[in-house]
Amino acid sequence: MKFQYKNNGFHQPQRGGALAGLLVLLFPVLLPSLFSPLSHASPSMFSEWNPPKPRHLPLLKSALQNKNEVNALKPRHFPLFKSALQRQSPHGKQSDLWTPLVDQGWRPCVESAKGPSALPQKTQGYIQVFLDGGLNQQRMGICDAVAVAKILNATLVIPHLEVNPVWQDSSSFVDIFDVDHFINVLKDDISIVKELPEEFSWSTREYYATAIRDTRIKTAPVHASANWYLDNVLPVLESYGIAAISPFSHRLTFDTLPMDIQRLRCKANFQALIFVPHIRALGDSLVSRLRYPSTTDRALGNEELWETTGANTKQEPWKFVVLHLRFDKDMAAHSACDFGGGKAEKLALAKYRQMIWQGRVLNSQFTDQELRSQGRCPLTPEEIGLLLAAMGFDNSTRLYLASHKVYGGEARISALRRLFPLMEDKKSLASKEERARIKGKASLLAALDYYISMHSDIFISASPGNMHNALLGHRTFGNSKTIKPNMALLGNLFLNKSISWSDFEQAAVEGHENRQGQIRLRKPKQSIYTYPAPDCMCHV
Repeated sequence: MKFQYKNNGFHQPQRGGALAGLLVLLFPVLLPSLFSPLSHASPSMFSEWNPPKPRHLPLLKSALQNKNEVNALKPRHFPLFKSALQRQSPHGKQSDLWTPLVDQGWRPCVESAKGPSALPQKTQGYIQVFLDGGLNQQRMGICDAVAVAKILNATLVIPHLEVNPVWQDSSSFVDIFDVDHFINVLKDDISIVKELPEEFSWSTREYYATAIRDTRIKTAPVHASANWYLDNVLPVLESYGIAAISPFSHRLTFDTLPMDIQRLRCKANFQALIFVPHIRALGDSLVSRLRYPSTTDRALGNEELWETTGANTKQEPWKFVVLHLRFDKDMAAHSACDFGGGKAEKLALAKYRQMIWQGRVLNSQFTDQELRSQGRCPLTPEEIGLLLAAMGFDNSTRLYLASHKVYGGEARISALRRLFPLMEDKKSLASKEERARIKGKASLLAALDYYISMHSDIFISASPGNMHNALLGHRTFGNSKTIKPNMALLGNLFLNKSISWSDFEQAAVEGHENRQGQIRLRKPKQSIYTYPAPDCMCHV
């Protein structure tokens, strides 16, 4: 960046000029607040992170070249061949990539196999749960609480959501989920109340934080059995009429439960839990803008952004992919992988890892090559972009980026944006006024991304995690296409620095042919919310 100065007619000796030049260079260091706009515009030389060059430059260049020649592809890779034809089609009209999943012969089954039955006239008392974690971890906890209430014949109090220590979001259940819909869908299964009656009003989060209380259950083991709750929580209910369980996340087993309890968990997750109306309304608007993009509306500017959403209804709707990109500083540091940011980045992440986890990160015992070959490194924005390009998605693909905060910012995702210039996110699709109600609220932002993900043609996540697992299960329940990256395969492909683009394409396509939403039956200890079949789906 060049700085220009006007000549005011004063002539200084050479030495004075040198001193003045030195002061100019030191000014941003001595008084950084005066230069804050510059510091946000580009990375500082003192920053912990410098924008890396693409780690996989040959692959990136080949993807950007957007090769469409049919004869450049080996005919035996027919899906890849069809993808090349798709790249020549206008408006993202794609081939097999966009074809919905065939009927796999499975249907949702969430009602009791015994048929409807009347609720007991009186319950054993009230169950409270306090849930930590992010939106999707809390979502699973809510569904487990429904199951525990059924096991104990207890009345469930609408769960309390703890303030997330990372995002500092204090959103409550009623801020995120439609509480009346939740109660109504489950009214024939369990008794639910929004608040405790006056006689139990003392049972609050603050009450349990100040001392040991007889009504608090804090020893629930991870993946506890139904019998554990009958042996340890039911007596408290019978004695006091109320029991508060905290911590509660992951405190109910996925195995050895009656089928009716398993189905009730899925009913709570896939049918009872829907987002509040304003999230659904905004989500519908953004989905419409993805399906019916209008260059005219873009030209109107921020004041009139998208006022005519969906006006061009005669236009054939576009298809779009949702990419969930979790690549925040926590994940990058905890993985202990090398992401190409140089020595400064490696040192900064190592320091952060030590500060947060005090040496308790198992991955730090392994080399980057070992971690990648085992599929234990999250995909960078560049790497997930290369996978999508190899699978046949071209630069006309509508891509919605579902993410909260990417470590490294725009510089980190620049390679992805070059591959997919039609990439959108909440900020680019929604006006400032529309975003005002969810601004700074991580749970509501995640809820909006979740809603849009459920309405996409294809969903893919760059790394495993709660959001990935929740949407994989929810979309399986609805027979929607979801690409599950083969992390070990990709890790080894990216380690091969001499691999050609054609070999990479071939390996990526073949390695993901059976990872696009095909039904996977749940194995012991696996989550019912990620793999709902066969517990909550019937084969017909």
